[in-house]
Amino acid sequence: MSDFPGVLNVGDLDVNVSVSPRRRSVRLTVERDASISAIVPPQVSRDELVKMVEAKRSWLYGKLAERRELGEFRSDRQYVSGEGFCYLGRSYRLRIVDPPAEVRLVRGRLELGRGGGARELVRWYSRVGEAWLRRRIKPWALRLGVDVADLRVLQLGYRWGSCSPSGAVNIHWATMQLPPTLIDYVLVHELAHLLRHDHSAEFWRLVERAMPDYEDCRERLRRLGPDLWLPAEGR
Repeated sequence: MSDFPGVLNVGDLDVNVSVSPRRRSVRLTVERDASISAIVPPQVSRDELVKMVEAKRSWLYGKLAERRELGEFRSDRQYVSGEGFCYLGRSYRLRIVDPPAEVRLVRGRLELGRGGGARELVRWYSRVGEAWLRRRIKPWALRLGVDVADLRVLQLGYRWGSCSPSGAVNIHWATMQLPPTLIDYVLVHELAHLLRHDHSAEFWRLVERAMPDYEDCRERLRRLGPDLWLPAEGR
């Protein structure tokens, strides 16, 4: 397969191809920068890879949309008194306290124990987010007519959310920095995926039926994404 191209063009998709003798199957990935890469074993032909990319086209479009919507997060935060961190669309100043304790929101200040940092803040977002989201998702699930088996707040890399065929919904902890209306959009998006597992026209009709202004929310989410905080260890 020495003549395999470095970049494979499949319609409007450009796939960066590399060959690895250690691979037994093709690995397709949408990278953080919204590029597509494929690592393939030597025996895979160009035609075989083209067919595989075409078969995965809907999945690739969905992942590309996620990358564009989530964007790149800024991580230039310092864990010192006065630094700002968002929660539900509002910025709260950090207050470093002694002795070290769990992060708390007290009288408009986010209290962090001395010596604490990203790990403690991520844990706080996850803890308060799970309780808040469990309440928030119920009316949306009722509107869409779906049953939510479970809701968890996790580190999801560069995705706002995910769901499983069993009805479990996962939401990125960083979502808790967004205004509530945009969190609603993330919830509706994932709930609609319980009914349609792609990003087809029917999927977007489901989203629109529940949230008529979803396009505005999606655009605001795309713009806000790069301004949110996501430390390297929180991705």
